[in-house]
Amino acid sequence: MTSTAHPPDEVRILVPSGMLGGGFPAETVERGLALGADVIAVDGGSTDSGPHYLGSATAKTSAAAVARDLRLLLRASATAGIPLVIGSCGTGGTDAGVDWVAGIVDGLLAEEGLALSVARIYSEQDAADLVAELDAGRIHPLPPQGPLDAATLESCTHIVGMMGAEPIMAALEAGADVVLAGRATDTAVIAALPLMRGMPAGPTWHAAKIVECGGQCTTDPRSGGVFATVDAGGFTIEPLDPAASCTPTSVAAHMLYETVDPFQMREPAGTLQVREATYRALDERRVRVEGSRFEPADQHTIKLEGARIAGYATMSFSAIRDPHILENIADWAALLKQVLAARVRQTLDLVPPAYEIDLRLYGHDAILEALDPATGPPREVGVMLLVHAPDQATATAVAKIANPLMLHLPTRDMAYLPSLAFAYSPAETERGASYEFVLHHVVDVDDPSALFRIRLPEGASR
Repeated sequence: MTSTAHPPDEVRILVPSGMLGGGFPAETVERGLALGADVIAVDGGSTDSGPHYLGSATAKTSAAAVARDLRLLLRASATAGIPLVIGSCGTGGTDAGVDWVAGIVDGLLAEEGLALSVARIYSEQDAADLVAELDAGRIHPLPPQGPLDAATLESCTHIVGMMGAEPIMAALEAGADVVLAGRATDTAVIAALPLMRGMPAGPTWHAAKIVECGGQCTTDPRSGGVFATVDAGGFTIEPLDPAASCTPTSVAAHMLYETVDPFQMREPAGTLQVREATYRALDERRVRVEGSRFEPADQHTIKLEGARIAGYATMSFSAIRDPHILENIADWAALLKQVLAARVRQTLDLVPPAYEIDLRLYGHDAILEALDPATGPPREVGVMLLVHAPDQATATAVAKIANPLMLHLPTRDMAYLPSLAFAYSPAETERGASYEFVLHHVVDVDDPSALFRIRLPEGASR
């Protein structure tokens, strides 16, 4: 599956869902093949679910869910003779995530009797190498992040670089049928083949942005995937579910998703500009987009993502139905914090920042806090206590001291002990290491693929 000698008139992209393991109807993939797909592309991860998955190099999705999706996509790739590209494998895009997905792929290929060549692209970075880049002045913060120091890089359990399309294109040009990439921009996995086959960068990157989340750019986000056709003048989007539709509004709206500016989006190689783009309905299901431009950057940059252990957490959860407490829920929560702090000091001889607590009142203000417009007492409240400490034993010890308070603490004016309700027994759940993101920086590179290691299948051209 290599590039054609002359650019084709168009490149057709099948995006089965917004994330590998998220599930999709098998018939929508069959429809995408019938429409003449040239490539299947899907994202396999994200930072959306927090730093744990990068920090621990574990996947958000289950192996069973990933295998279910992969089985259908590998069959489709083999049947149609088109490549399958997956980015940000294993959620965080770590080397372990790539190998985890590759192990599932290898097992499925053996089970299905499919002869597909598989390339792996690793995106993890060595802290020592990055310290050298930092010393050379080639690493820069992105707002609102401040200056970076070597100690922060060395404290990370895992660091990945976010690749653009170039390493994926290199793997495809070498003849890979399946490309399993580490951390990549969501759009790079979609843009790689069209760019390799000579499609203009403006429509290619814009189309990739619109379809990155599958059916989210349609009238039914649950419907599964979408189909994009990129050509020299623009691109066309349609849903793979016949019951769903794309409209100019649903397509244009996706430029609002995860962008600082809805009229532009930065990629490692440059900036997509869509201020002059037009969105036109071709019929009740398809939308045509024209006028997208791509401005190459003077300096190619690779975004760095890193996570480190910030401490350890223990959680407790109880529920309140007592009407008097609910009428005074804010005062009760303040009293809980006050009494707990005093008892921790008496019992463990600890004061913050040796530990920290996060008390969230679900049903009252846990999500919006002071911005919540609700008035009047809630009907019921779930009380979640998160204790953070440098070690698990301390976090759990503080949570255990909180146990009787979360079960029986009265308000200051109550003459009896109320009985609240723990959600489970034991009441304390040790959550283990708690991670934090500490890198929001870019590194200048002269070669877009230099930070990435491409492991090609045996016999592939290099």
